[in-house]
Amino acid sequence: MLRHFGTKRTYKHNLWVAVLLSFVAGFVNAAGFLGFFALTTNVTGHAALFAEQIASRDWNNAGTVAIWMLLFLIGAWCSSLIVTRIGHHERFSFAIPIFIELVILIFCAIYGSSNDLFFPKNFFVGCLLFTMGLQNALVSVISGSVVRTTHLTGTFTDLGIELAQLKLGNPEGQQELVSKIKLRLSIILFFMIGALSGAYLFRYLNFKAFLLPCFVLCFTLFFDIFRLRVKRYYTNLIHHITEKL
Repeated sequence: MLRHFGTKRTYKHNLWVAVLLSFVAGFVNAAGFLGFFALTTNVTGHAALFAEQIASRDWNNAGTVAIWMLLFLIGAWCSSLIVTRIGHHERFSFAIPIFIELVILIFCAIYGSSNDLFFPKNFFVGCLLFTMGLQNALVSVISGSVVRTTHLTGTFTDLGIELAQLKLGNPEGQQELVSKIKLRLSIILFFMIGALSGAYLFRYLNFKAFLLPCFVLCFTLFFDIFRLRVKRYYTNLIHHITEKL
């Protein structure tokens, strides 16, 4: 799911990534907003906020927002650098950014309610934006820019374009177009499910709610790293039983 790249990558791989990581992004977006009172998965809203702070000459808050946007960029840069340096076809190159994201979300779950005694809320917002930059760049690299999971603006735009082309284009390309539409709808649906889950669970579990996306990321890592080993073990076991029979 994460390791397959280029011609080895299939529609099913992209769909799995879209479903799991869009859920994580939606959850972080809602829970992060309720916990830290700021958007934590994209920088579009922060650009407007930054401009407003500059116009109001609120230099401290403007500087904070600028750092947030920079951290998203640094996260994307780190993710791409890790994958490029280790290599696209190495087993753990794509697991490292996910593992970093997992650690930061656990950190937010444990210390998010510190009430500025140890870490200010702005610090957590920056951490979450960094993780979403990591995730967005990772997904974009492995899917060939087909899947983006941390925001819906581009997804809605692509969906609108593809819906307009449906039944109007080359009949031979309609099946591929339908597959793209299903992928966009999956991203939107699971981002919204994640957001609803984050908003609902945060009201009951407070910052411990961040442990749910941690579980999803653990599943993603397990599925990607150990799936082949489990499949080979199962195949060998069946073969061994068949020989005895």
